[in-house]
Amino acid sequence: HAYKRAVGVAVEAALLLVWINGAVGLIGDDGAINLLYLGVLGVGLMGALSTGFAPQAMARTTFAMAIAQLLVPVIVLLIPNLRGALLEPPGVVGVIGLNLFFAALFVGAALLFRQAAQAQLTTSPRID
Repeated sequence: HAYKRAVGVAVEAALLLVWINGAVGLIGDDGAINLLYLGVLGVGLMGALSTGFAPQAMARTTFAMAIAQLLVPVIVLLIPNLRGALLEPPGVVGVIGLNLFFAALFVGAALLFRQAAQAQLTTSPRID
């Protein structure tokens, strides 16, 4: 059951990220800056497809998605001509809060995938 819950959390987080980004954007109104979030989804897609959706690998993948999520506002802060977008609503605090929210969802999925991987190890027959 942990694997199904993990998939649910990860997919819902990704869909919510796309939906919010498409509607209003997480960082200002400039759609180009918000395209950086496609990198988060790219990490998830590449990780899932390259590992065959194995629970332990998906735990690493969704944890990497959380890191990628947190890197987006850092990248925007580091690039001088993009920094101004953080002053638009929802502002710096709002952007950080939204990114922490999504990162927490991806970390939650990672923990559920890890739980599924551990359950798989304990229920699999041992070959000695």
